[in-house]
Amino acid sequence: MSPINPLNQPARRSVKSLDLTFIAANLVGVVLYLRLASRGWRIPQEHGMVPVAGEPFVWALALPLLVVFLLIDIVWGVVLFRYKERKRWLWWIIIGGLWLIALCVDFAHH
Repeated sequence: MSPINPLNQPARRSVKSLDLTFIAANLVGVVLYLRLASRGWRIPQEHGMVPVAGEPFVWALALPLLVVFLLIDIVWGVVLFRYKERKRWLWWIIIGGLWLIALCVDFAHH
């Protein structure tokens, strides 16, 4: 049974279980993406010595992961748009920001 507030209406949680699933999946995705992408990062001491890093092989693994999570987040955004609950959009925006930070970290090391 759900908690009842003084007005006898069901209490609403700001984070739904579906949102928690998307948040957890995206956090794992960000970590996995950075782990895969880090294999192609250049070692600062070898700057200028190695003309090509392992970038093509890394992008063969990291780019599909990025695309899958982009599609998942688009679906999540559409679901949030349909329910029109503004508080839930905050989590979607935070996750989008985390992905942007992950991309900036990745590109800073190339």
